[in-house]
Amino acid sequence: MPLPRALARFNRVVTNRLTRPLAAHLPLTAVLEHNGRRTGRRYRTPVLVFGRVGGYRIALTYGPRTDWVRNVLAAGGCTLHTRGRRIDLVDPVLGRDPAARWAPPGVRTLLRTTGSVEYLDAAVPPPAARPEPPGPAGPAPIT
Repeated sequence: MPLPRALARFNRVVTNRLTRPLAAHLPLTAVLEHNGRRTGRRYRTPVLVFGRVGGYRIALTYGPRTDWVRNVLAAGGCTLHTRGRRIDLVDPVLGRDPAARWAPPGVRTLLRTTGSVEYLDAAVPPPAARPEPPGPAGPAPIT
């Protein structure tokens, strides 16, 4: 069983506001940016994140029914801010591993102890699929 909902509410109001500035810069943490399903409002949520081939794995410490997970699944992606980088992610997929073998040993023990063995995998889109950053228009091509 993931962490209790009451703790999630407390963290959303208090702890997240304190950790959000640090989470984008510390190892194994990131800030996940996503849009609300109903409000369209932009949210920023601190998460535990682990690199994997082709993308990232995010630990679901409060389980798969949290608003941010549902928002990311509904939108089909999100943006991750980690270690000074902004990374767009697509194709989110839920997974579960009771042994949490994907996490480093210390984190693995913590996740198993709290019953937080679900995760969200998301891929980094290939370069051709990434949107071009807005910039100044260059000179017209010579024809």
